[in-house]
Order: sequence, then structure tokens, then C-alpha cells
Amino acid sequence: MLSTWFPNVQWDVLLEATKETLYMSAISVVVTFILGLGLGLALFLTSPGNLWGNKFLNSVIAIIVNVFRSIPFIILIILLIPFTRFIVGTMLGAEAALPALIVGSAPFYARMVEIALREINKGVIEAAKSMGATNTQIIFKVLIPESTPALVSGITVTAIALVSYTAMAGVVGAGGLGNLAYMEGYQRDNADVTLISTVLILVIVFVIQWIGDRVTSALDKR
Repeated sequence: MLSTWFPNVQWDVLLEATKETLYMSAISVVVTFILGLGLGLALFLTSPGNLWGNKFLNSVIAIIVNVFRSIPFIILIILLIPFTRFIVGTMLGAEAALPALIVGSAPFYARMVEIALREINKGVIEAAKSMGATNTQIIFKVLIPESTPALVSGITVTAIALVSYTAMAGVVGAGGLGNLAYMEGYQRDNADVTLISTVLILVIVFVIQWIGDRVTSALDKR
């Protein structure tokens, strides 16, 4: 039926592009979560009055996060071309998009992690200290568990942003639905491909949001 409605769509090519988008999104979300969580914890813990309070170190980390968070993604891809070629060996394909996707999204998520940690009641941390908890125990048994719903909500927002980033990366040859919509849809004036690619991206976004909302609700004990 779809072939009848959209005769100009090559469904095998569309399926491959969808797989590439899902691949880029999944890998970058996992790495972004790990790096962003680490950066966010560093921002929070080194801020004045916290466990590892160090104003200079906190300022250095904050500058790094702010710089990479502020660079428009399409420009970041261009700036990272030498690094990407060194790591991946090419600027084409799904793998080539991963460095820019991760570098662009990890600082964004780090700020969300920091905000989530700042919302934790200081009394909970002080209570853990008074019971003799070490810094490591406070991090892994107090800070992260207490902020888990906000962390999941934050990575959901970040994952949705990453899907849009993959579409932009596709314009410069990174593959995926963005590349298909641009090369086969826009360049060849094929409205069917552009429409179907857009709908598939929207479906991916809606599924991510639905899963994120369900997990956040399940973890939120308030």
C-alpha cells in the first residue's frame, strides 16, 4: 500500500537510512550519558561548598563545557573534521558523525546533570556525612540515586536533540535519514522521500519521549 502511495521511495534505501540514524543516535546517547554524567558530577562536586570544592578547577571545567555547548552543531562538525578523520579515517558514513555528536551533546547533558544534582536536598548529603559515608559512597549511594529521575529526564531531552543532530550531520554526508532527505529528497526534488524521512524522524522522537516519560515516572517516588 505504501509503495502505491509513495511510488518514488526506495524502501530498502529508506530502511538502511533509518538503521543508520538509530545506530548514530544509540551509540552517541550511551557515550553522551557516560561523559555527561562525569562532567556534570565534576561541575557539581568542584563548585564552592561541595565535596571537592575548587574554584579554579570548577571554572576550567565550566569554560570547557560552555564553549562546546555554545558552538552551533553544523560548525562543530566542520571544526572537528581533522579529529574525526584521525579517529575514524573518513568524514563519510554513520561512524564519522559520532565524534561531533558526542562532543556536541555531552556538555549539554553535563549542565542538565549539574542542575539535577543541585536540586538534591543538602540535608540528605549532610546526613550521609554524619553517618561516616565516604565521598565515593555519597556520590554513588546518595547523589546519583537521588537525582536519577532528573537524570533520565535529561538524557531523554538530550537523545531527542541528538536525533536532530543526526539529521544535520546527514547534510554533510554522515548518512541516515537526514542525508537521505537532503540528497534524495531536496537535491532530486523528491517530495515523497523528504516527507517519509521527516515522519520517521518524528516517530523516533515520539518513541524516545514516551520511553523517557515512562521510565522517569517509574523512578520518581515523590
